Amino acid sequence: MRDAPAIDDEGAAGDHLLNPAFRDDAGVALRDAAVLVPIIAHPAPTVLLTQRTGHLPSHAGQIAFPGGKIDRDDSSPAAAALRETEEEVGLRPAPEAVMGYLDTYLSRTGYRIVPVVARIEPGFKLNLNREEVDDAFEVPLDFLLEKGNFHRGTKSFGSTTAQFYEIPFGQRYIWGVTAGILRTLFDRMVD
Repeated sequence: MRDAPAIDDEGAAGDHLLNPAFRDDAGVALRDAAVLVPIIAHPAPTVLLTQRTGHLPSHAGQIAFPGGKIDRDDSSPAAAALRETEEEVGLRPAPEAVMGYLDTYLSRTGYRIVPVVARIEPGFKLNLNREEVDDAFEVPLDFLLEKGNFHRGTKSFGSTTAQFYEIPFGQRYIWGVTAGILRTLFDRMVD
């Protein structure tokens, strides 16, 4: 894992790697965000994910990491990710739970996302904010470290067709930014 990154586009992971045309929007202001990649320290570790509610204005019903916009009051991307995690799922990891950062991820939808990796001890209780989160679930880390579980999908957005990573997991469909960040985790841990 890395130390706190400079929040910039240099060397960033993101949707533009599968879709180079997305970087043609240079000069478009990206909004800074942070997500928590909570690794639950079971004997066989898992990663906690959420399913967003269906009524949200963006990314409704999609599977995501807890997280959101970095506010001016946040002292760091980790502080933003920890705050958002508490707001969304009621999980309050201590700052010392933060293990490091993955590469900043640039999304097609205009976000510059800092993934913050944290070790979470099992035995916690979640309190989901039903305005934002319908469900929370865990995926075995071993499953996410199998290259064969990552696929490439395509979807049309208006006149543009985009490629993205997807990870089918039982009845769940993890795709887009979340799958892209998980692919970054895979690349960091396996390669």
